[in-house]
Amino acid sequence: MKFLTLIATLAPLASAFAPSSSSPRLGLTSLSAEAEIQFVKGLKEKVVPDIKLTRARDGSSGVATFQFVSPNVFDASTAEKGEITGMFMIDDEGEISTTDVNAKFANGKPQAIESTFVMKSAEEWDRFMRFMERYGEANGLGFSKA
Repeated sequence: MKFLTLIATLAPLASAFAPSSSSPRLGLTSLSAEAEIQFVKGLKEKVVPDIKLTRARDGSSGVATFQFVSPNVFDASTAEKGEITGMFMIDDEGEISTTDVNAKFANGKPQAIESTFVMKSAEEWDRFMRFMERYGEANGLGFSKA
């Protein structure tokens, strides 16, 4: 069972995304479950990442760190689709992205991708959380307060 963890180490509120069929939606009733992450434009990443979040106490900034183990973007069959140019989080509202994407190698072969998305305002944090709500729904994950 794959878990997607959200840790708010600097904020008074800590929450987690975890598989659940009966998790409350926290009042976000108009969101569609259409959300995906791409490293190559047009190629959906099928691996669900581990995600760690930190947020300033005043809500002015935050950081999301994504860890993808054996992502499908490394598959030989996807090589002709293009090169990794960033991490693109796409949903009904549009796209948010980062170019802070790093591959981890073992014995000369790519094993994982670590990506960091920096949020510099409360509005960017809210937008990211709306994306995560949609992404969680699309991937069978629920949101629960810790």
